[in-house]
Amino acid sequence: MTAQTEQRVRHRRKATKRRALIAGVSALGLTGAAVVTTTSLLSSAGAAAAWPTPTDSKPVSKTIPVSGTYDGKLAKFYGTGDLGGSGQEEGQDPIFELADGATLKNVIIGSPAADGVHCKGSCTLQNVWWLDVGEDAATFKGKSPSTVYTVYGGGAKNADDKVLQFNGAGKLVVTRFQVQNFGKLVRSCGNCSTQYKRSIIINDVDVTAPGKSIVGVNSNYGDTAALRKIRVHGDSGKKIKTCTRFEGNSSGKEPKELGTGPDGTACRFSASDITYQ
Repeated sequence: MTAQTEQRVRHRRKATKRRALIAGVSALGLTGAAVVTTTSLLSSAGAAAAWPTPTDSKPVSKTIPVSGTYDGKLAKFYGTGDLGGSGQEEGQDPIFELADGATLKNVIIGSPAADGVHCKGSCTLQNVWWLDVGEDAATFKGKSPSTVYTVYGGGAKNADDKVLQFNGAGKLVVTRFQVQNFGKLVRSCGNCSTQYKRSIIINDVDVTAPGKSIVGVNSNYGDTAALRKIRVHGDSGKKIKTCTRFEGNSSGKEPKELGTGPDGTACRFSASDITYQ
């Protein structure tokens, strides 16, 4: 085959693939403009989103209750007055408190951040960003084993300790999230007075050092954590622990660390699920 003939064949193959993609997207009822957006999303899958620029700045002196859907339109909310704390003191009130089934989206939480966001039951946090985590970024407090907490997109910076604190029952799913300069990305409460079996899924997440651990679970209560497509940045020495197993308790004592890494039971992942960049 001559070089000119081979070039024509390659062109036909590309054109065929392009027509097949457009035909498939058109079958979903999308227009030409949507085709461009869809193909762009396909090509950028797995890439960390840029941190957003706030569109407004709103002081919050009293916890904002959320039922249904609250769209912050990427305004920055920060605590003032009684919500003006940004340290690790336990028992702080949150900036937002979500009722069972509520959704909080397109929100930037600045500093002081108080205790971030509380979910009283199933909830969705979509495109929520924490610039300077206070006590915790978000705390999940549902009591039913069927409760599902979804964190999709967004990110958190500068957490001295925990980012996502899992105190309640049910399942926590974290997808397309990013975290920088943190203690623990997700922690199943190690010494809450009421303990539950908790399930955690962390998928397609960017982790940037420094940090201590990605997830901590209580193996004695049957907790599980599955990690998929985790990208760790700036940690060539692999100092950030992946999945740490603890012996939890309900007495308030400091839980005992049992081990770290995949074990096929509590910590469910393989070496290929974690990449270092």
